[in-house]
Amino acid sequence: QVQLVESGGGLVQTGGSLRLSCASSGRTFSNCAMGWFRQAPGMEREFVASISRRGVFTNYADAVKGRFTISRDNAKNTVYLQMNSLKPEDTAVYYCAGRNAVYGSNSISDYDSWGQGTQVTVSS
Repeated sequence: QVQLVESGGGLVQTGGSLRLSCASSGRTFSNCAMGWFRQAPGMEREFVASISRRGVFTNYADAVKGRFTISRDNAKNTVYLQMNSLKPEDTAVYYCAGRNAVYGSNSISDYDSWGQGTQVTVSS
């Protein structure tokens, strides 16, 4: 497994932006495809975005497509989630996750490493 620590969450107004970071240690980061998920109060955890181990392939949930961008820097062992045009419905705890595979996945069960999460709150 890889150890993951998220940062960058906070309180932002509707229409604002945040960039989340997820720093990794342990298993070689460049061997891992990465994903971002989120969980709102009372809701199930849901897929947000994923990126392949080399950063070539990305995938997004329809709800964030065109507003969020996932990227990675393998030299820094870090994956990012740039979130623009934020909406109140984006309010959630955001988790990064890793899997020892080439491609990311939108399935929670495909990931074996998880961070503790970072809170994002979008005020209306």
